[in-house]
Amino acid sequence: MKQLYIVRHGETQFNREKKVQGRGVNAPLNQTGQEQARAFFNHYKDEKFNKVYVSSLIRTYQSVESFINQGIPHERLEGLDEISWGNKEGLAFEPDIHSHYLTTLEAWQRGELDQRIDGGESPIEVMERQKLAMKYILSKPDEEKVLICMHGRAIRILVCWMLGYPLQLMESFGHSNLGLYVFNYTGGQLSMVTANDVSHLEGVELI
Repeated sequence: MKQLYIVRHGETQFNREKKVQGRGVNAPLNQTGQEQARAFFNHYKDEKFNKVYVSSLIRTYQSVESFINQGIPHERLEGLDEISWGNKEGLAFEPDIHSHYLTTLEAWQRGELDQRIDGGESPIEVMERQKLAMKYILSKPDEEKVLICMHGRAIRILVCWMLGYPLQLMESFGHSNLGLYVFNYTGGQLSMVTANDVSHLEGVELI
């Protein structure tokens, strides 16, 4: 059996200011995000992770850096990156931007999964690069327990297809900062045992 601990990165200032933060924004953790990362590490530091995987964006590395500093091997995979929000990257959620965002989400919920923000990615495109990344991760039989740090929308897409659900149901899955999903991989089958658990963050601010 292989276990996958999949966690979202900690809070950034873009999260705090409710700005669009996708693949095109390489923002570091803010102070709250650092506190969340410490709380997560303190809770799970005794888990025997064989490998840590992060996206190419610094906020994921910083969120699990304490595990890496223990000497656990790590690897960056672009396939774990957040979705690209195209020309809305870095902008505040002003009414017209928010309207375009919501319209796109509504299209995805209708099954129009080729829709995207101008210059951005569609959920199908994100899923395809995720599948390559996960195929690589699952191909390592000696890595029985791995820690994967990635992003909110990316996690929604990932959990959906890994459970065999249509992508238009992705809104069913939450993604708190440092929220944890755990999957077991047995005999070629993936099963979810934990969903967006934040109990390790008791006493730490969440938004």
